[in-house]
Amino acid sequence: MDLKDQLKNLFPDHEVPEEITDNASDDAIWMQDDPLLCKYEKRKGKPITIIAGYTGASSDFKQLAKELKTWLGVGGSFKNEEIIIQGDFRDKIMQFLQEKGFKTKRVGG
Repeated sequence: MDLKDQLKNLFPDHEVPEEITDNASDDAIWMQDDPLLCKYEKRKGKPITIIAGYTGASSDFKQLAKELKTWLGVGGSFKNEEIIIQGDFRDKIMQFLQEKGFKTKRVGG
């Protein structure tokens, strides 16, 4: 007998509400009018992609960084209001951001 069955025995009149999915957090990212800047740099000889220019809440930008890193399957970080992604993924990142509804601008090269 698991916990749900035990609770049903204790509270037979209680109806279990359907689980609420948290899809609102995906749509909760604030969209801005200014484009996000997508830069390419080399630090210590290794290529990185930097996304800057977000004017919304930093928690939204951190969530976006996490989504990008898992979608690309690479490492990265969030520092000084910038998302730093390991590797040169400017085209893929710009495509991903445009699908999300952001305007993007490629900076350099």
